[in-house]
Amino acid sequence: MDSMGCMLLQECTEDVKRIRSIQDIRDSYPDSDYDRVAIEFDNIIESFDKIGVGVFLAHQKYFPIGHRGVYHTVGNNLFLNDAFMHRQIALMAVTRHEGWHAAQDCMAGTIENSMLAIIHNEDDVPKIWQDIATRTYRDFPDAIPWEKEAFWAGMNGNMTSNALDACVAGEMWKVY
Repeated sequence: MDSMGCMLLQECTEDVKRIRSIQDIRDSYPDSDYDRVAIEFDNIIESFDKIGVGVFLAHQKYFPIGHRGVYHTVGNNLFLNDAFMHRQIALMAVTRHEGWHAAQDCMAGTIENSMLAIIHNEDDVPKIWQDIATRTYRDFPDAIPWEKEAFWAGMNGNMTSNALDACVAGEMWKVY
């Protein structure tokens, strides 16, 4: 967890690259195909830019084993683990999931805070994502309400993009 604190404080700079579009990902993984996810990824990145969320591709040494990404509410930055982003499904699942946390940050009033608020009624989250979050976060039960939404968003195209669009427009409470 110390390594993730390093990212939070933006003290990790070696092997950390700012991502501004799908082209930055393509440049990092020239043998991978991102055509099916390019538009959605760029839409998310565009919304992040508008609300002040930085996206970075970081070396796996900065992550605990198995962590594919993290969003920090304090610095409003999302970090992607470079060991996994060569696969477009992993890139999008992590970007959507962590991006959902940014939308939850916005739902808590503004992206300028360090809080999260759930967006959907907890019972609206499909049972499969509730079960996965409950198993994954059994040692951190307070995180389950936020994580079950993020797991759901991580596997649903444009769900995160739409929520971030509402954040950009200042209409989170109107839309949700």
